[in-house]
Amino acid sequence: MLVPKVDELKNIIIEYATHVETMIDKSLRGLVEKNTALLGEVINEDEAKTNDYDSRVDKLCTEIIAQFEPLAGDLRAMLMFLKMNKDLERMGDHAVNIAESAAILVSQPAMDSFVKISQMAAESVRMFKDSFRAFVTENIQLANEVCERDSIVDDLGDKLLKEAIAIMKKDPKTIQQALHLIRISHNLERIADLSTNICEEVIYIVEGKDIKHHHDI
Repeated sequence: MLVPKVDELKNIIIEYATHVETMIDKSLRGLVEKNTALLGEVINEDEAKTNDYDSRVDKLCTEIIAQFEPLAGDLRAMLMFLKMNKDLERMGDHAVNIAESAAILVSQPAMDSFVKISQMAAESVRMFKDSFRAFVTENIQLANEVCERDSIVDDLGDKLLKEAIAIMKKDPKTIQQALHLIRISHNLERIADLSTNICEEVIYIVEGKDIKHHHDI
């Protein structure tokens, strides 16, 4: 039967999301706590698990489509699960990027722009968690709210970029630090964007309504 297979697929995606959330958390905690062991786990171990999850979801989606030939809503769900799978894979990549830059920054004094990074991290992680809460509960209202909050992260990213440029101009010795902070900021923005994508996919799965062109992603 199709339903048990779909439930199995949904459970794997939830496990995958939990793993990616842990990666993001470890990357950010590693930066704040200057914990190189946590950063090393993300870079050297956790990325391989994301590849395993990606393969499992792809394989199961392919089996379901081949075996049951789903139509209408069921087929739409399969296609959205495949897209969500790729969103999670990319989020895992962004977590690794953050960890790589954090590994360089932990040995150096914190910059003023670090406050903006903390604010961006808090909002990006909240968007990620809410996007999957919307997915699990099929909460359309929450999914729409997450989409609307994407501009908060973008605004913080713009402010951090301006601050970092000003700091680099004032003191060229800060260029390496500033560039890595900008890289972390960019990856947090992409995590927020991908969380928005997931919410758009939830809305499409539940309502069959495509809202992608209503948001600047």
